[in-house]
Amino acid sequence: MATGFPGAQTARVRQNYLAILVAAIACFLLEAGWYSAFYQAWLNGIGRTNEWLMQNSPNRALQFGAALVSGAVMATAISCVTQLTGPQTAWRGIKVGALLWLGFELTAWSTEYVFEVRPFSLLAVNAGFWLFGMMIMGAIVGGWKKK
Repeated sequence: MATGFPGAQTARVRQNYLAILVAAIACFLLEAGWYSAFYQAWLNGIGRTNEWLMQNSPNRALQFGAALVSGAVMATAISCVTQLTGPQTAWRGIKVGALLWLGFELTAWSTEYVFEVRPFSLLAVNAGFWLFGMMIMGAIVGGWKKK
């Protein structure tokens, strides 16, 4: 990464694609468990019923594929930030995941929910999942160094 400053060192990011894949799968599995545990609160928050979802949901493969690909993109971003800002460790990855959640996920969801007049309980379910998901992905991509 060129900075344009004389004497500036170039940071090098080495992505571990296996770690990213494992992190995305771990996040996906956490998501399945999380939304199973908070299913009724989530349904109440979005103002839908299980019957409505079954009749109106798009292709399940599309939904699950989008969740997995999105997790991989987030794991890649967490890996980049972890490597560019200091030593690559599991603890650092967890901290980066939590900080990115606070700076981007929570703020974006909060603003959206305030304008959409959505309940705080739904924010807790959705944003709460991403806090733990991003921390788990951070632990995996931070702790699993490429050889």
